[in-house]
Amino acid sequence: MRNLQTFFIRTYGCQMNELDSEIMVGQLESRGLQRIEDETRADLLLYNTCSIRDLAERKVMGKLGKLGRNLQHNPLIGVTGCMANAKKDTLFQKLPHIDFVLGTNNIHDLNNILDEVLASGKQAFRTDDHFEHELDYLNAKRDDKVKAHVSIIRGCDKYCTYCVVPYTRGSEVSRHPDSIVEECRHLVDQGYKEITLLGQNVNSYGKDKPEWSTLFHDLLYRIDNITGLERVRFMTSHPVDITYELMLAIRDLRTLCEFVHFPMQAGSNRILKKMHRIYTIEQYLEKVAMLRSLVPNVALGTDIIVGFPTETEEEFMQTYELLKQLEFAVAFLFSYSPRKGTPAMRWQDDISEEIKQDRLHRLIALQEEIFAKHRQSMLGKDVEVLVEKRNIKDDALLKGRTRCWKNVLFRGDESLIGTLQRVNIHSYSNQTLLGDLI
Repeated sequence: MRNLQTFFIRTYGCQMNELDSEIMVGQLESRGLQRIEDETRADLLLYNTCSIRDLAERKVMGKLGKLGRNLQHNPLIGVTGCMANAKKDTLFQKLPHIDFVLGTNNIHDLNNILDEVLASGKQAFRTDDHFEHELDYLNAKRDDKVKAHVSIIRGCDKYCTYCVVPYTRGSEVSRHPDSIVEECRHLVDQGYKEITLLGQNVNSYGKDKPEWSTLFHDLLYRIDNITGLERVRFMTSHPVDITYELMLAIRDLRTLCEFVHFPMQAGSNRILKKMHRIYTIEQYLEKVAMLRSLVPNVALGTDIIVGFPTETEEEFMQTYELLKQLEFAVAFLFSYSPRKGTPAMRWQDDISEEIKQDRLHRLIALQEEIFAKHRQSMLGKDVEVLVEKRNIKDDALLKGRTRCWKNVLFRGDESLIGTLQRVNIHSYSNQTLLGDLI
């Protein structure tokens, strides 16, 4: 039997994957393994993967393929995350050198599958479709000492036609509010100042458990009462589930940051229907207007996909004009790529790559104009910054974020890390604001 003493872990994809990795690191360290950063020396290699985009999946497959040709020290190799659920045991056919596959709903079982593989010497996989086991969140090993992610709901029930998440993470399962509040208190007691609540759709929280009588905004009010907690963020949202009560919580709660990720995806009702986004652009705009009326200083983020099957130039221009009108503070812009297992995969991908890239570049250019306008408007303003760490490129500078998600650099002493400071903005570099400590 092989003796495991060290492990290496690499995480691809979203914040939920990052949190899952932190939980697995906690499990492995409790087992007595030591984490190292050199994958050429580790006894166990763990790759926590992403399937949301074709490029992300190809990058991981390329990396795992190279491992089979380059490694000389015969480590145990495991694949976890969304790719594990999407491909299951077929990964062994393409990557015969990997030892185990562990799905997103099975990370509680990491040590058991390691024992099984070590004892039998055979490949193993566990990829349940539904999340059923409570995880040891309190034992998660977190690298950041100022900010922490907290999972409140796993899975998604929306079934957008382009998205693999409902198939890789299963249906929505809310975590009990008492467990969430306990973890948040535990983190604050450890010195954490900011908590980001995570879920594929945080706004759906509690709808699957009506007996709890706790919806998302109710949970936010409970967390806001935790003494010592400075900031709360949440992601990701679905516009359908962004409620008036949530908007009031953003307006009224001390800890809740005035930033909402509000994915639009497209500006055409026909394309939104084809995406199964279950709202019209008119309904979306009504909610944006309501939120901005209640919280005038709110910053909005969005996701947009261009080149969805059958999208016309006129429909793309509807998206373009809405991006110009709404002036999002943060925008993640993508060209469509078909994903196996999704309904959209059945449709002809009839927009050429050349047209997709042209539309994407036009959106990016427009968003950069909007970003420049936002940055210019910040000059001379005083902002609240949570100081997170020293800047990597220039350690004379401290780095932090405003409540509305803007990166800020300023000179200051390391003792300020983990505190809230007022900073006057005097200039910017790319998308980072530069300022002086007040």
